[in-house]
Amino acid sequence: MKWVLSLLLLANVLMADYTAQSIDQKLVNSKIKIIDIRTPGEWMHTGIVKGSIPIMFFDERGNYDLDAFLGELNKNIKPGERFALICDTGSRTKILGVPLGQEMGYNVIDLKGGIQYAIAKKIPLEVYKPKN
Repeated sequence: MKWVLSLLLLANVLMADYTAQSIDQKLVNSKIKIIDIRTPGEWMHTGIVKGSIPIMFFDERGNYDLDAFLGELNKNIKPGERFALICDTGSRTKILGVPLGQEMGYNVIDLKGGIQYAIAKKIPLEVYKPKN
């Protein structure tokens, strides 16, 4: 039984990946889950990519709670499921995406240029509606 569990864990790590690419309409149309790691203030200011899932990582002061973030992420992402991360310009997604993909076993796409690139490319955005 232990060897089966070991094989499953190994398979999950081998399937893990980190890649970086720019957002485009083809990616959005693919229905891949996009996790927006910006702050609520940023979501309110620009809106979010249509259909994306807002889960703040760094707060306004640069602090973060990895366990809380992973708890929310795992409610939205199935094990092994490929998903994308977006922030404002791409710097925060790289900081978070590399360890998620290369050390923690997630299958991550880092959206280079962030929401600013998405806005410039006229990717459809929607108004952020906070959950009460």
